[in-house]
Amino acid sequence: MAIAPILLHQPRRLAVGAGTISEVGGWAGAVASTLVIASPLTAKFVDRLQLSGKVTVFSDLPGEPDTATLNAALAAAQAARPDLVVGLGGGSVMDVAKLVAALWDTDEKLEDVAGPNKVRGRHSRLAQVATTAGTGSEAGIRALITDPAKGSKIAVESPHLIADFAVLDPELTYSVPSAVTAATGIDAMAHCVEAFTNRKAHPMIDGFARMGFSLVGQYLARAVKNGEDTQAREGLMLASYYGGICLGPVNTAAGHAIAYPLGTLLHLPHGLANALVFPHVLAFNQPAVAAKTAEVAEALGLGATLSQADLSKAATEFCAKLGIEMSLAAHGAKEADLDRYATDAHAIRRLMDNNPIDMTLDDVREIYRKAF
Repeated sequence: MAIAPILLHQPRRLAVGAGTISEVGGWAGAVASTLVIASPLTAKFVDRLQLSGKVTVFSDLPGEPDTATLNAALAAAQAARPDLVVGLGGGSVMDVAKLVAALWDTDEKLEDVAGPNKVRGRHSRLAQVATTAGTGSEAGIRALITDPAKGSKIAVESPHLIADFAVLDPELTYSVPSAVTAATGIDAMAHCVEAFTNRKAHPMIDGFARMGFSLVGQYLARAVKNGEDTQAREGLMLASYYGGICLGPVNTAAGHAIAYPLGTLLHLPHGLANALVFPHVLAFNQPAVAAKTAEVAEALGLGATLSQADLSKAATEFCAKLGIEMSLAAHGAKEADLDRYATDAHAIRRLMDNNPIDMTLDDVREIYRKAF
């Protein structure tokens, strides 16, 4: 079978290592106006960027930003008229920064650019400084915003959303709590695993995916145990970055589709939602991608030649040992809501259609039941 063509977008410049946040100012040079998009927690790092000129900080961001958040950030940008936009935070912060850099000086609205390749250009330079190791948003061309009216995510995808400069500074992740470290690490791993076992899997992306999930197997438990383990933190940031590269040309599959309603409807953090469904989806897909699933299991230390039931159990224990409570019920889900979650997840065809096995609505419902 012929290998499909592939197009890869990556940031023009990447800095990796302790203290690299300080390189942003030197790279930016003399800038008249900068808008930093941050969260209330990450705004404390703004001085470390060493920016010149007028700096405006917009940090009124909830955990899962919605259309109202984006509109408020765009209003801040229209007031600041930035030459440079800096995303300083986790994936949600960086997604907002992408859209602000592309849309603040245009008449385009979010609904005009939803979907692939509808963004016309960008009006500011864009730097992305990651402060968690999970989404890999700093590496990618996608942004997701919650539409509260529909209870679903709006996805925008465009080469114009790629960063001019991305920074992976492990020191910024020292203060990330162990529970968040665990959940975001599983999210990074899920990006890699879902791309690796995907219908659209590609040998080049398989290489990034292998590096990503292997780094999670090597370093996630260490970082959860000791937040200031620089080597482990840097390893996870690289895993997250590789996962972000996987998202561009291949993307995720059923795991992320099943996780999304837990964010939009149950309001669980994205990494936690992924962790809760990951073991069950990994085991469900095993018959179609047995050799690749065995590679994943080995890299995570789950064991070799596992049955579906044993794989699901071992992957659940892997997450539980990181301190993740692996029960949907414990996180506030009601059994009566599982049908709605399943209907919403099954309808996310852009991801479901990537899965190596077609999932029926009943299959999705059963995964929620197992996670319950």
